[in-house]
Amino acid sequence: MRTALRHPGELAVRRRAGVDADDWGSAGTRPEIPPVAAGFLAAQRMLLIGATGRDGRPWATLLTGPAGFIRAVDDRTVVIDAVPGGHDPLAGLAEGEIGMLAVEPHTRRRMRVNGTVRRDGGRLTVRTEQTYANCPKYIQSRAVTGEVAGPSAEASATGALTAGHRAWIEAADTFFVATRATGFGTDLSHRGGAPGFVRVTGERRLVWPDYAGNAMFMTLGNLELDDTCGLLFLDWEGGDALHLTGRARVEWDPGDVPGAQRLVAFDVERAVHVRGASPLRWTFERHSRFNPPVRPAPGTDPAGPGEAEPEERGDIR
Repeated sequence: MRTALRHPGELAVRRRAGVDADDWGSAGTRPEIPPVAAGFLAAQRMLLIGATGRDGRPWATLLTGPAGFIRAVDDRTVVIDAVPGGHDPLAGLAEGEIGMLAVEPHTRRRMRVNGTVRRDGGRLTVRTEQTYANCPKYIQSRAVTGEVAGPSAEASATGALTAGHRAWIEAADTFFVATRATGFGTDLSHRGGAPGFVRVTGERRLVWPDYAGNAMFMTLGNLELDDTCGLLFLDWEGGDALHLTGRARVEWDPGDVPGAQRLVAFDVERAVHVRGASPLRWTFERHSRFNPPVRPAPGTDPAGPGEAEPEERGDIR
């Protein structure tokens, strides 16, 4: 994993976008975990991860546990006391590259950690290569208000989106995307917007806007080199997870989509719906004030920008 090198995919995307910052993105990250970031990880109940499954496809999923289930044991090693379950597309993950995102929805703080992973029984050990914080843009505020110990998870897999999947995606205000590039590792990132910001345009196609962000272009940079990726949609209130894997491409003309600088079109190759994937139950608080409005589909009400909210809290540095 050559994180010290400039990422050619990120460079290509930044140049196409007119951003002159060759030492930004992967080239500007560091492998060490600062103490404040270690403390942030230790406080989390949920961790999003992206990796390559046994089927060779990239997938995104979530791990949960009590506070302290994620811990930095030194400045380059993270130990996670959880592994993907039996119905999870990443079940059986033993070793390889991993992208991780720790996000705290009620404070809108997040940090990303990329590196290599090894499974040791019921835990994962990660050697870090990239550690960095992101701004709180487009994160919707939610808080954990319950936890259930229900029956074992159940799963169903399809090669296309069902009507239920379509309704779920088109109502979503958040999803997560795992990307990879040979020699440059795996990354897991967050995408957020007003409900309806992701549009399903067919039983195997969905499109989302790429809004103004930090210009690191780590997701789009990986897609420039490898168009395979995995998406994760969560049912925050019910605990289900919808995992998608397929291929994505950037459409540089955003058309008249409000706030979009470009679009990303994703073709579904496989969908896995895991019921009871998470024991955590979240309560929605408010949408991000940064969310652009969403142009409604015919016969629906418009989703406006996020409501006013308190000043955003700082990053983890």
